Amino acid sequence: MNGIAGKIAIGLVGTGMAAAVATVAVGPRVAEWYDGRHQEQATYASGSEAKADRRSMPTWLPDNASSVRYLMSTTGDDRLLRATVPEGRLPAGCTTTATAKGNHLAPVTLKAGWFPEGITSKVTGSCGHYKVTLNGNQLYAWQDGAAVQAALRAERLPR
Repeated sequence: MNGIAGKIAIGLVGTGMAAAVATVAVGPRVAEWYDGRHQEQATYASGSEAKADRRSMPTWLPDNASSVRYLMSTTGDDRLLRATVPEGRLPAGCTTTATAKGNHLAPVTLKAGWFPEGITSKVTGSCGHYKVTLNGNQLYAWQDGAAVQAALRAERLPR
């Protein structure tokens, strides 16, 4: 009996170790896949092309913007946007914002290699529900879904 119990114990330990190794090796890839499956990313040559293709693209994006990159959550209102604006100024309808006011963090659920970390600390203004940073002629914009939903609820409250 001792021999069989020992073999079973060794088998269980071996199986547990194999499962642990598989979890360490595959776990991060599964998490990355799971997070990424609720996101859509697109690239467009111009602002007009982006707006024609995607209803969720902000209307304030200039038609003549170029090199448009866009990442959105399909389960909420989180968005990242980068575009080149030839005029090097905020689009019409946007307002400048004092950088010391409010929370300007980008949504933590979205990350893209073309959206630099830390860019949100250099907020230049607001365009609709988006916060924006203008760096030369590069426009970076982000929208936090939770903040958008809170703003929409506040707009619906009776005054």
